[in-house]
Amino acid sequence: MTGLSDAQVQDAARRLHAAEQSRTPMRQLSGQYPGLTIADAYRVQDAWVSHKLTQGRRVIGHKIGLTSRAMQQAVNIDEPDYGTLLDDMVFSELQLIPSGRFIVPRVEVELAFILGKDLRGPNVTVMDVLDATRWVVPAAEIIDARIERVDRESGATRKVTDTISDNAANAGIVLGGRPVRPTDVDLRWVGALLFRNGVIEETGVAAGVLNHPAEGVAWLANRLAPHGVTLRAGETVLAGSFVRPVDAAPGDLFHADYGPLGSVTLRFSR
Repeated sequence: MTGLSDAQVQDAARRLHAAEQSRTPMRQLSGQYPGLTIADAYRVQDAWVSHKLTQGRRVIGHKIGLTSRAMQQAVNIDEPDYGTLLDDMVFSELQLIPSGRFIVPRVEVELAFILGKDLRGPNVTVMDVLDATRWVVPAAEIIDARIERVDRESGATRKVTDTISDNAANAGIVLGGRPVRPTDVDLRWVGALLFRNGVIEETGVAAGVLNHPAEGVAWLANRLAPHGVTLRAGETVLAGSFVRPVDAAPGDLFHADYGPLGSVTLRFSR
């Protein structure tokens, strides 16, 4: 059940776009619409992504967020959320990432699944995901907030519906390290050390994502099936972070060390 009219959904999507372009976060939708549902939030997300597609952007995959039990309990939900990856979100390790493109960027580490076959729910399993995946690649995700994390007047923190509307906070992706076949390593035990300016900030293992990072991809395929959406061969799926997000400031250098799988490095411009 949803509560927003089509006009309200389109208005929210336009304001999200304006917030991103101006680098000024908008007020929380959950405050403006107290009855905002998760279904409404995904409608807003879809409208915003559709607007980007009309401007020439291209879908390259999907991201999964809120995969840890602790994060789900913190925002009072019992499942992850998801967003869409677009072509202009991809950065190379070799390039300087423009800090001025973001509002309040943060960095997370996770595994990216590069699909070799289509995945369509329902009833997709972890084994189906492993069979459909061509490569698993170390990744760093840049997340951002086009909606205020804390309301400027009430002090209220944003709700999960705000995050979903905001394309699950996705803003960028950097792939690196050593691609591996999905059955060549035990993906549950892939670990990463996240350094910022030479100081270790976070550590984690991929089992923190729903006990197995492929579980998130299976969940997404099944979650999207009722909407007629298929995860396509060639798409990239970010399976979910297994560390807390770390704030990024202009000039910061991040290095995610994945041990045997290599590393991912990203530097923000000053």
